[in-house]
Amino acid sequence: MEGKVYLVGAGPGDPGLITLKAKRVLSEAEVVVYDYLAHKRIMAYAPSFAERIYVGKQAGRHTLSQKEINQLLIEKAREGKVVVRLKGGDPFIFGRGGEEAEALAKENVPFEIVPGVSSAIAVPAYAGIPLTHRSYASSVAFVTGHEDPTKVDSAINWEKLAMGVDTLVFLMGVGNLPFIVQKLIENGRSPKTPVAIVRWGTLPEQRTIVGNLEDIAELAKREKLKPPAIIVVGEVVNLRDLLNWWEEKPLFGKKILITRTREQAAEMAMELEDLGARCYIFPTIEVTDPLDFSPLDSAISSISLYDWLIFTSVNGVYSFKRRLKKLGRDVRILGDIKIAVIGEKTSKALEDWGIRPDLMPSEFRAEALAEEILKSDIRGKKVLLVRAEKAREVLPEKLKEMGARVDIVPAYRTVIPQYKRGEIEDILKGGIDVITFTSSSTVIHLAKILDGNIGLLKDIAIACIGPITERTARDLGLKVDIMPDTYTTSALVKAIVSYFTS
Repeated sequence: MEGKVYLVGAGPGDPGLITLKAKRVLSEAEVVVYDYLAHKRIMAYAPSFAERIYVGKQAGRHTLSQKEINQLLIEKAREGKVVVRLKGGDPFIFGRGGEEAEALAKENVPFEIVPGVSSAIAVPAYAGIPLTHRSYASSVAFVTGHEDPTKVDSAINWEKLAMGVDTLVFLMGVGNLPFIVQKLIENGRSPKTPVAIVRWGTLPEQRTIVGNLEDIAELAKREKLKPPAIIVVGEVVNLRDLLNWWEEKPLFGKKILITRTREQAAEMAMELEDLGARCYIFPTIEVTDPLDFSPLDSAISSISLYDWLIFTSVNGVYSFKRRLKKLGRDVRILGDIKIAVIGEKTSKALEDWGIRPDLMPSEFRAEALAEEILKSDIRGKKVLLVRAEKAREVLPEKLKEMGARVDIVPAYRTVIPQYKRGEIEDILKGGIDVITFTSSSTVIHLAKILDGNIGLLKDIAIACIGPITERTARDLGLKVDIMPDTYTTSALVKAIVSYFTS
C-alpha cells in the first residue's frame, strides 16, 4: 500500500481557527506527527487509534532534528500510512514545510499541503493591530527573528527592510530583540517607531506589551517576556488602543474548571471560551448504564398503562431512546401519554426526537415540577418516572401524597471517572479562578476525588447551577459565590460574567 503525507497548518493557537480541511484530514490520520504549539483540542480530531509522535522544538530543546523528522515522515508513509504532519500556524511560513515537502518529493512520497492561519497575521489581529491600513501602512513583511546575530553575512537585507516596508512582523524574535532593534535603528528606522510584542497570541493567556524601538527591549526584559511571541513594528501598532477586542473580553484570561460530563462540558466550554476564558474540562461524573435494565425494559413494554411519563434530565431522555431502539420499538409506542420534563435542555432533547413535552415548569427543579403537575387531576393516575439510579425523592413523594401511583425506573447511573492520583491537584496548582458545578453529584464526586480536602478550593470562586447544587456545596463546607436566577448552563455562564464585571 502507498501511504501519503499531509503537511497541515494547525493555526496560531486558538483551536477555532483550524480549517475545515485540516479537521477532515486529521480525522482520517493513522499517524500524527505534531509540534509544540499544536493545541490539545485540535489533536482530539485525530482518531483514538492514530499513532501520535511528538517532534516539538523549543528554545534549546529539540526532540528530533529536521533531518530526522523528514526521514520519519518518509518511513511512515512507506508503511502505507496516512500521515498528518501537524505544524503550528502555516507550514510554508517559517514552518520548514518547504523543506519537508522537498524531502518527500525527492523520495517520490505522495503529499499534499493544507494551509493554516499563520500566527503572523492572526496574532496581531487578536491584539487589535491591523497589519495594513490605508492611513498607516500599505506594505507588510514577515521576517524570521531567529537568525543568528553573529553570522557574518545576514540573509536579511536590513538596509532595505528597515525603510522599505511600512509594517514588519518578526516571528520567533524575542531572544534576538536587542539585535533586531539595533539593526532597524542603524538602518534608518526612527527610534520612536511603535512596537508591540504579543505572547501566546489568540489564546486566553495572550499578553501584549507596547513601546517604541528605543525602549521595547528594556520593557521586554523588565516584563520577563519569553517565547512564543510575535513582534510587530510600525505605525499600525498605534491602532491597538482603539481596536483591542480580544483582551477586552469579559472573561479574558480567567481559568475555569468544568466538572460536568465530558460530552456535556463541550458546549459550556465553548460559551466560556468565546468570552475569553481558559477552560479545563475535568468531569467528576460519568454517565453509564444502570446495573439492571429489566425495570426500564418492563416499563417500556407496558408503557400504554401509564398516564404520565416524566424525565428529569437530558441523560434520562437519551438513555430511554437508546433502550427503546435496543428493544426494537420507536416513539409511536408513547401514544397519548402526557410527558413532563425538568429543564430546557431536557425539553430540547425530546423535541429533537419529534416530541413536544406537555409540561415544563419555569423553575428547573423537582419541587417546581411537582407543584405544576399537581395542578392536574393526578389522583389515581399512573406515573412513570425515568431518572438516575440515585436521585432525590422529593418528586415521587409529592406525587404519591396526591394519590398518584408512581413507578421509578433507573435509566442510567453516575459514577466517578477513573483518574490518576494528583491530576486535579496539578490543575488547581495552575491557579483556577472558578469551578462550575451543574449537579449535586458533581460536587460530591469532586470532594471524593480530593479525599475530602475541600480546603484546596478555598480561594476559588464556586459557581452552582441552582439551589439544590448550592445546598450540597454548602453542606460540604464550600462558600458559593455564583448562582443564576434561571437554572441553566447559559444562565450560569452569564452569572459568571456578572460576577467578574460587577
